[in-house]
Amino acid sequence: MSTTPLAKTHQFDPEALRLFDQYVHGIIDRRGFLHAAARFSAGSVGAAALLAALSPQFAMAQKVAPSDARIKVESIEFDSPAGSGKCRGYLARPAHSDADLPTVLVVHENRGLNPHIEDIARRLALEGFIAFAPDALFPLGGYPGDEDKARTLFAELDQTRIREDFVAAANLLTQRADGSGRLGVVGFCYGGAMANYLATRLPELGAAVAFYGGAAPLDQVKQIKAKLMLMFAEQDERVNAGWPAYETALKEAGVRYKDYWYAGAQHGFNNDTTPRYDEAAAAKAWKRTITFFKRNLRA
Repeated sequence: MSTTPLAKTHQFDPEALRLFDQYVHGIIDRRGFLHAAARFSAGSVGAAALLAALSPQFAMAQKVAPSDARIKVESIEFDSPAGSGKCRGYLARPAHSDADLPTVLVVHENRGLNPHIEDIARRLALEGFIAFAPDALFPLGGYPGDEDKARTLFAELDQTRIREDFVAAANLLTQRADGSGRLGVVGFCYGGAMANYLATRLPELGAAVAFYGGAAPLDQVKQIKAKLMLMFAEQDERVNAGWPAYETALKEAGVRYKDYWYAGAQHGFNNDTTPRYDEAAAAKAWKRTITFFKRNLRA
């Protein structure tokens, strides 16, 4: 479907984007953002307007409608391996295919399964994959429909449990009767770090793509069997600071990886619901992602 382009990142003060990144990742709260942003956005009213402008506009950026006849979508529940309840995720697959399909686990940012990540799953389905996007917030009631509330809830999660839930979701995909058993994972921000982590836990993983995500635990890198594709934004000091040590560990372990750096791009450049979106970088990174999955997940 056609979309209206969002504002470009160069229309915003770089310091405002850095503050927004700190706010998104819980380093500062809403009040802290508004207070800091007021100095270059004409006071508190301007700071509130700036925050609104930087916040997601989901409907504006949707590329594949849930009702698209080319795909089928559904919600699926599965048991948490911690034995403490259910997990839920959003599954998208091609509507018509007789062949066993490769599967891709989609891991969201630190706000849970919002409409943007559901759209990512649908985009993968159009490319011939069974895509499954679990909601880490489901144990706390699920994505609340509000990004601020979602960030607050996310801080309450038991990350040890959530990691095991994502491992269980990956296993669920490999066991699907309509799947080929070949598994990939793609994640964004928090999800990028989770993609790196899952590569250390899933020996059957064929390919992992991490968009601006933190490194896998360095002492576990030697366990990685999958091929990795790592996407970095040039203007992302927080994540990029961890790359030299991760790169060294990958090389020492003999992990097959490729890192791509996107000049001028901000953290979150693939998320087309916010002004940090970089259309050129996102298009190039998405094409690389699909090519990578097709090359490594199809027999």
